[in-house]
Parts: sequence; structure tokens; C-alpha cells
Amino acid sequence: MRHELKHRISFEDQLIIKSRLKEIAGYDAHADAEGRYIVHSLYFDNISDRALREKLDGTAYREKFRIRYYNEDTSFIRLEKKSKHHGLCEKKTGEISKEETLWICDGNIGFLRESDDELKRELYAKMRGQLLKPRCLVDYERTAYIYKPGNVRVTLDCNIRTGLYQDRLFDRDIVTVPAEAGTILLEVKYDAFLPEIIEKAVRVPNRRADAFSKYAVCRKYG
Repeated sequence: MRHELKHRISFEDQLIIKSRLKEIAGYDAHADAEGRYIVHSLYFDNISDRALREKLDGTAYREKFRIRYYNEDTSFIRLEKKSKHHGLCEKKTGEISKEETLWICDGNIGFLRESDDELKRELYAKMRGQLLKPRCLVDYERTAYIYKPGNVRVTLDCNIRTGLYQDRLFDRDIVTVPAEAGTILLEVKYDAFLPEIIEKAVRVPNRRADAFSKYAVCRKYG
């Protein structure tokens, strides 16, 4: 389980934080020379919007499934289950292919039940038992930093966009709209402790912890 802190920050805050972090932390492996990459995600929810409602209600234990890839590289696609328990986060991940993702979007999920991957079998059970289905596309630009002591990961997300009533994760011709114009989200994830050097690097005045959810803001479109 990991700690996760979120803050909405200004463009000026982002410039300051980047200038500090580039001196002490490395870039994420998915990033370009400037530390940036594009995240494409497909989130699941059920017919009663359970994942959305639990997020908005601040339910102590909640979970959500998503399928995610980076930039335009469909050779590396991840099925993820993110859980939150009294403020601590856990993420389970497994590989999934483009073909399998398209099967899921078409409602052909029998292969999940036969998989050797426990996470795929769990997704199958919840698609059958809880009526989970692909629900919402979320795209955004991320700059990510890694600091090994404390297993710290700092990300800066911006340009959050969503497709309107779409679940075709790989269709780059889908029209997307800004979900939260101008928002820049700072996230800090760490294990047992947050090193002081990182705490100081991401500190900006008059910013408080936020429960911001990219999935939730994208769902306002449907």
C-alpha cells in the first residue's frame, strides 16, 4: 500500500516544481527527453456508476479497473485495478493485448475467465457479477519523476481530455473535449516515508491536498 497526495496547482507552480525536480530526480521510463508522455486510459464502471459514486462520496474502500497505454505504443498495454483503503493506495497490474482489449469493448469476455492472469479473471467475474463495462476514455499529458529513496513518484498531469460516450481506446480519430480546462494536477506517491528533499521540492504556497479524480471530471460528459 502506498501514500498518495494530490494538489491542483498553477502553471507558475508547475514551472517552479519542474525546475527543482530536474536537479534531484530522474524521469519516468516512458518519458521523452523532457520527461513527458501521453496517457490513454479506458475506465470501467457498472450500470449504477458505482466507481464514480464511491469516489464522489469518499467511500473508505473503493476500487476501479482501467486499461492503459502510453503515447501510441500499443505493444505495451496494461490492465490495472486501483484500490484505495482509508487513504492508502494499491495498484495491481497485468499485461493485456490490443486484440483482447478490442474483444472486451465488443462484449466478448469469455477469454478472461480462462486466463492464467488472476486480474483478468477478477475483471471477468465483476463484468458478469457487477455488470462492469467500459465506460469512459481519459487522455492527458504527464510529466513524471522518480526518486528511489522512499520509492517516490511525482507526476504533473495537464491537458485532460475525454471522448464523448466512447470506449474505443485505440481510435485516434475520436473527437475529444477538455474535461477540466487549465487544470494541472500534482500527484506524489510514496511508500513508508516522503523524503524531506522531495517534500520541499513540491511545496508551493497556498495549496492544499485535493481529492481530484480525472475519471470523475471526465464523467461529467456522460
